[in-house]
Parts: sequence; C-alpha cells; structure tokens
Amino acid sequence: MSDNPGGKDDPQEQSELEAKMETSSDLHLTSEPQMNLNLTRDADGADDGSVPILAGIENQGTAAENDGGQETRDHGDRRLRREVEEGEEEAAEDQHQVPCRESNPDQYLSNEARALEDWVSSETSALPRPRWNVLTALRDRQLGSSARFVYEACGAGVFVQRFRLQYALEGHRGCVNSVHFNQRGTWLASGSDDLTVIVWDWARQQPVLNFESGHRNNVFQAKFLPNCGDSTLATCARDGQVRVARLPALPHSSFSKQVAQHRGSSHKLALEPDSPFKFLTSGEDAVVFAIDLRQDQPASKVVVTKENWRKVGLYTIFVNPANTYQFAVGGMDQFVRIYDQRKIDENDNNGVLKKFCPHHLVNCDVGVHITCLVYSHDGTEVLASYTDEDIYLFHSSSCDGAQYAKRYKGHRNRVTVKDVNFYGPGSEFVVSGSDGGHIFLWEKSSCQIIQLLERGDRAGTVNCLEPHPYLPVMATSGLDHDAKIWAPTAKDATQLLELKDVIKKNKQQRDREWLGHNDVFDSILI
Repeated sequence: MSDNPGGKDDPQEQSELEAKMETSSDLHLTSEPQMNLNLTRDADGADDGSVPILAGIENQGTAAENDGGQETRDHGDRRLRREVEEGEEEAAEDQHQVPCRESNPDQYLSNEARALEDWVSSETSALPRPRWNVLTALRDRQLGSSARFVYEACGAGVFVQRFRLQYALEGHRGCVNSVHFNQRGTWLASGSDDLTVIVWDWARQQPVLNFESGHRNNVFQAKFLPNCGDSTLATCARDGQVRVARLPALPHSSFSKQVAQHRGSSHKLALEPDSPFKFLTSGEDAVVFAIDLRQDQPASKVVVTKENWRKVGLYTIFVNPANTYQFAVGGMDQFVRIYDQRKIDENDNNGVLKKFCPHHLVNCDVGVHITCLVYSHDGTEVLASYTDEDIYLFHSSSCDGAQYAKRYKGHRNRVTVKDVNFYGPGSEFVVSGSDGGHIFLWEKSSCQIIQLLERGDRAGTVNCLEPHPYLPVMATSGLDHDAKIWAPTAKDATQLLELKDVIKKNKQQRDREWLGHNDVFDSILI
C-alpha cells in the first residue's frame, strides 16, 4: 500500500508498514484456496479450514505488536484484523453456500478425480506372490513326484494372466445365451435365441449335433446331465418351459419333451451332482420345481419364493455340491436365499433356511436384483452378482443375515442377466462378463483384478462363462451369434493397459445412474 494510515512521515517506518501490508495482503489471497480445499474434504476428522489460517495470521499480528507500539503499526494491525474478519465472514458464507462444486468447480473436480483414482487403485494394486511355480511343478512332474500338474495349473494365476481368444464356434443365428461342457469335457452345448441347441466337438471346432429345442422363445440354458453317457440335455427358456432332450446316435435328430412349465421366463437349471435323473428349475413366477425323470409326472413344486407375502421372481438357482438337499436362489430383490428341501415349511419364514445380503443393500429402495449365484467347488462359499452393483462372496455356513466376506468391483452388470462363476479346481478365481464386451477375472483371496479380456463380445455384452471341468480352458458367450474358446496361450502375461480406464468408465456411468435412481433393469432384460 502507498498510504500511511497513521499520518507519520518517517520513511523507514513507511517502508516497514508497506512491507507488512503486502505480507498481510498475500496472506489473505492465499487463504481462500486453503479454505475451499478443507471444506471439500471428507468428514474423517478434518479440521475447519479457517483454523490453521487464522492461527498463522494472529501469530503475525502478535509478532508485530512485540516489535513496538507505534501508532502506525497499531493502525496497520487494526486494518489487518478487519481484513481477516472479512475473510472469516467470506469463509462462513462459503460454508453456508455448500456445495463447493459451484464456488470452486475445478477444486471439486480435482477431489472427485482423486477419489475415483483411489477407488481404482484399490482394485489394481500389486497381487500377492503366486503360490504355484511353473518351473518347480514341471521338474516335479518329470521326476514323477507330482501327478497333479494339470489340476494345479488350472488354478495358477500365471496361466490366467495368459488367457487369449482361440477361436469362435459359429453356427447360431441369434444371441448365444448358454454354454456348458459335458462331464468329460469333450463336448460343449450352446443354446440360442434361434431356438436351437448345438453340441460341439469344441477342440475340433465342429458341431456334433444341431437340433430344434422345441421351445417357442429364446433358449436360456442347456445342460448335460451327469453320469448319463452324454445322452440327456435339459433346457429352459423364455417361454417358461423346461424340456429334456434325448440325444440319439444319429446326427441331426433328437427327441425333446416338456417336463415342467413356469408362468414366466425360466433362466436357470440347477443340476444335482452325480445324478442323471434329478435337477431343479427356477422361474420368474417365483416357483422352484424339482425334476425327477424316473417319475411319470417328473415335476413337483418345491417352494414359492416370497418376501413377506410378496412373490419374488427368480433368475438363478444352484445346488450345494457338498449337501445336495440345500440350494440357493436369487432374483428380483437383494437377498440370497438358501433352502433345505428336508426343512421347507412355508409357514415358517416362508421356508427359508437363511438369507444373505450386503448390509448396505438391505433397505435399498432402488431396484437391486441378483442375476446369478453359484456355490464354490466344495460348497463353502456362495457368489452373487447384483445388477449395476458389485459381486459379493458369502460363507454358506454363516448365520442368517451375515455380512459378505469378499467384494469384487470394477465390472458393469446393467444390461441382460449376466452370469458369474468361479474359475479353477479350487475356486481360486472369480470370473464375470461385463457391459462393453469385457471379461473380468479376480483373484478370489485378494479381490484384485488379475485379468481383463477384451473382444469378449463384439456386440458389447458377455453373459455366460463356463470353465472346462479339468483343463485351463474357458467358454464364453453373449450377444454375438457364436461361442468363444479361451486358453492360456499368450507368450506374455496381459499388461492390463486399459484396465484403469475401463474401471473408471464403468464406475462413472454407474454412479450417474444411481444418483438419478434410474431403475430401468426390468425393461432391458434380454
């Protein structure tokens, strides 16, 4: 400043005063961004933005008072205090005018970008050291000390990181909604919107059998029954029918008959391990049927899924491989329900043995559905994929209402009814398709993304993922009119260069729609 507030003419005092006023002006100018930055912090113990700034200025004023009691400096201090008080009032107004995205949009965007970067980094941090060493395993196999090389290789991250597309099995004229290996792993069955089922010799890339399913609408699933010599396929579809096809020795012919009828789409079948006669079905009518092919009337109603008195339509069902009396279902609400066929009493908790749900979704008023759930290889874990949310792992032995044990993030499950699955003989990995045509693989124990496969679906959505029963091979399908085969044949591990961008895009899109409460899932199911 060029004016002398006290009217003194001493040049030395005037120069000191000008220097002090310049200092106070600088303090005032630099205090505003500090206040805005602190105001936009999370509420995790951050102090009020004005406190450290005012403390520093008061210390400056105290130091000036100790230098002398000249009237010019007293006037300067009073002016300085007035500026500080004005700054406090402005800061208080800023606090009342929250949000800060209007007062300082660049700062808000910076904080939002930083939070997004932190969220992405939590999914892409360094993986733990691998437990399986390929050189040691090869040496042990050569010496004859290990007969489990292939088994262990299927669950090794070093192979998962080298997955690449081998080829596509082309033959359908519509979206491929289902892929399933037979028990021996030699054949692959695919079901499609074109109402046909194709049985493939997938290694030779040739169809063994192509037949009309008998359904009137999209075939959602086709599965080989175990221990039947690959002679029986069970199918379900959008028309609600459950059908069984007997595969003859002659190609291009089959016999298919209806064994059950849901009053709504039937999306999934649940095979009973080792049984060539029995399986379960579920439908959007909330009904679970037990099918026993030895009976004259194969279908019997097991339970109608309800929440209080409201029916809950079902998208998915799976039998516990360690206890075949128990099965889990999921569908048009947020709860994983586990039943025991020996203990179902619909007058007691609607027959439910126990329910699981992520605690932050229990009272969610936005439509959250479960599109798929599966048990781990030993039945100790249940994996559930939620619409436009994340994938959650629960311990099946936990008590009713227990919280999830693991959470897998980064993908997008908004369009279509997507599968989720375990990969590896010991369920070492979690695999899911995603909107955008990507395939995500997470290491189960660390929840870290270990692989991102591109070109999983040219049309944009991967729905089905089927691990081979004993080889490091995986079949997938989606909106494309083919099934795809993946194997670990890449020379080097995938670099995941696009991973962060894909995760950011998925999260930003999901957050925008959640904020808008845009519940459009039911209208875009395929």
